[in-house]
Amino acid sequence: MEKIENSRFYRIHMAWSRFRNGLVLFSVRNFMTRFGVDIDPYYWEREGLALSSEPHIRGDASAYSIVPIEAEDIRILDNIMGMDPAQLKKDIENGQFCIGLMHGKDIAALMFAETKDFAYKYRAFKLGPGDAYLLNMYTYEAYRGKNLAPYLRYHSYKELKKRGIDNIYSITGYFNKSSLKFKQKLKVQHLQLFLYIGLFKKFHWNYKLKDF
Repeated sequence: MEKIENSRFYRIHMAWSRFRNGLVLFSVRNFMTRFGVDIDPYYWEREGLALSSEPHIRGDASAYSIVPIEAEDIRILDNIMGMDPAQLKKDIENGQFCIGLMHGKDIAALMFAETKDFAYKYRAFKLGPGDAYLLNMYTYEAYRGKNLAPYLRYHSYKELKKRGIDNIYSITGYFNKSSLKFKQKLKVQHLQLFLYIGLFKKFHWNYKLKDF
């Protein structure tokens, strides 16, 4: 199946979609980064089975299955998240794992989980033995509008629990209304609000604005 992400008009469609979904400030922030100015408030959050109930897919749920995505299969991403597939492959080889939601032979949605200490916006975050950080959630355009993101997210909690992971964290940009909306369905809890300011990729500041 040819991915819509590879079509000629995808960028135009994405621009309209961001405007329609209240992502104007998100788009303005991304535009400013082209000039070396990055102002990015973001939430540090907790999520997991204890907080949420199982979301339902719009359509036939039996047509979907949860599968691990191996390092050699990561080429399917084709830079769709603005990330180099070679780097994502390396991340998996270094301990991250990728969980996918399959529809037939197609990957409809996927996400990654990190279990080691990591840095976000030049701020260090520590993870313990039973902790995981979820990142790079993506739903392919052809499968949007079916509630797949919260469905996959919920079932990823179960996959993580099988690996002995009970404490699950994530980060969401303050301006990313789409991600905040789907996380509300899972009753994700904000723990802290940070502000990152970056100038010309040389100067970096992180400030904690609020504890929840």
